[in-house]
Amino acid sequence: MSAGARQAAAPRMLRNRGNTRMIIVGWLLMFGTVFWFFNSWSERDANPNRNVFAPADTEIRLVRNRAGHYVADGEINGERVTFMLDTGATTIALPGALARRLGLKLGSEVEISTAAGPAVAHPTRLASVRLASIEMRDLSAVVSERMQPDDVALLGMNFLKRLEMVQRGNELVLRPLAAKRLV
Repeated sequence: MSAGARQAAAPRMLRNRGNTRMIIVGWLLMFGTVFWFFNSWSERDANPNRNVFAPADTEIRLVRNRAGHYVADGEINGERVTFMLDTGATTIALPGALARRLGLKLGSEVEISTAAGPAVAHPTRLASVRLASIEMRDLSAVVSERMQPDDVALLGMNFLKRLEMVQRGNELVLRPLAAKRLV
C-alpha cells in the first residue's frame, strides 16, 4: 500500500472507531434504560404504596401488592422504612439489620412464637411509628435476626388495633378510631 493510500485510510479507520464507540454507547444506554424501567416496575409491583399521603385524621388507602400483601412505606423514629401489615403479629417486628440501621437498643433475649415456629428475639421500644398521617408513640417491638427480608418491618397489632380497617377487593382502608365514620 502506498503512503498516499495509507494516509487516506487513516481518517476512515478513525471514523470507523468513532462510529463503533457511538454504537457501543448507544447499546449501553438502551440496556440501562430497559434495566431501570423493569427495576422500577418490579419495585412498584412489590410495594404499590411507596409514597402514601393522607391529611391528618383522614383515611389511608393501601393497594394490595402482587403477592397479596399490604406493603407501604412509613417511618420508625423518623427514619424511612417499609412496612408489611401483619394482623397475625401481636407486636411490631423488625429484622436485625433494620434495627441496627435505626440504632435501636435491644433488651435481653426472649423466645417468641412465629408462623415459622419458635424464634429468638430482643424486645425494644420505638419512640414513634408513622404510616402516612397516622403516628403513634412509644410502642413495643421485637427484633429477630431470622426475619427475611432484612429490610421490611412487620406492622403488628399493637399499631393496627388502634385503627379501623376495612378491606374492599384489593384495597385496605385505614382510619384512626377517633375519626371513625359510617361506611
